[in-house]
Amino acid sequence: MSTPLPPAAALRRIAFLLERAREATYRVSAYRTAAAVVDGLEDAELDRRIRTGTLKDLKGIGPKTATAIAQAHRGEVPQYLAELEETYAGELPAAEEVAAFRAALRGDLHAHSDWSDGGSPIREMAEAAMALGHEYLALTDHSPRLTVANGLSPERLEQQLDVVAALNEELHPFRILTGIECDINADGSLDQTDELLGRLDVVVASVHSDLRAPEAQMTERMLTAVANPHTDVLGHCTGRLVIGRRQRDGTQKPRPESRFDAEAVFSACVEFGTAVEINSRPERLDPPRRLLTLAVELGCEFAVDTDAHAPGQLDWQSNGCERAVECGVPVERVVNTRTADDLLAWTTGQ
Repeated sequence: MSTPLPPAAALRRIAFLLERAREATYRVSAYRTAAAVVDGLEDAELDRRIRTGTLKDLKGIGPKTATAIAQAHRGEVPQYLAELEETYAGELPAAEEVAAFRAALRGDLHAHSDWSDGGSPIREMAEAAMALGHEYLALTDHSPRLTVANGLSPERLEQQLDVVAALNEELHPFRILTGIECDINADGSLDQTDELLGRLDVVVASVHSDLRAPEAQMTERMLTAVANPHTDVLGHCTGRLVIGRRQRDGTQKPRPESRFDAEAVFSACVEFGTAVEINSRPERLDPPRRLLTLAVELGCEFAVDTDAHAPGQLDWQSNGCERAVECGVPVERVVNTRTADDLLAWTTGQ
């Protein structure tokens, strides 16, 4: 039997079990969508909605998901979740294994602030990470090419480095690692100056454009980026969205995976010492299980990250840990289990 979970976490657990059971995609998406809606509600608003029976008035919440939310909010295990857990208990990673894996993580290497498309100041993100017991948090706001996400120009990134330095003096021994989520350009180059990339603690390189490019073209693009000496982590490698999501400029529909030669790209990650990100965002859950298993078999290192855009999202690491345990990721190959000093020795190649 499951232990009680907060409403959004319970909904994501149901979605996870339904996906494992190979239930219809629309059923899995329904619970993930409802979890995203609950994530956006203040506690007082959730209380009011449950008390007045108006949860179903919210787009994305139906009768079944509303029942599960109300039961979880009362501190119960939703009946549907309990049934699924009983049915599939022997096929899933034990909660204790997932908890131990998560406890081994010392920080998060992918997070955004209101300097780009995040919703909170750097200090709030850092304090939320501290409250979770993290020793460090890499601040990885977007690079300039991603204008829709208010990407940082070289000048703004320079300013951010000064802000981070001042905060680190105040928050010691906690450490904000300087970083960037750098766009991988069409030719595989990185969207920031070499000089600035060389000054950063952590560089996450991700594809955000031309996601439907032909397989050979996408493969070459990713291979070039992985081989770049500045690249530390390959972010959300397939670019997929398993559910739609709300953004500042509207909503994005679910998106299929980009096509690339995964064996070639992951082999290059091993060769050049680039970690493969296990992205914990519920709408990404990237890479998919089959690719995560392949990366394990090929000997990749990993970073279990949240890609958080708000303080509460830093708690999403359990999503990635669950998938890591399920796919046999050795915890010793997860780079954010290392101390800050050991991590920085790895990123600088020392």
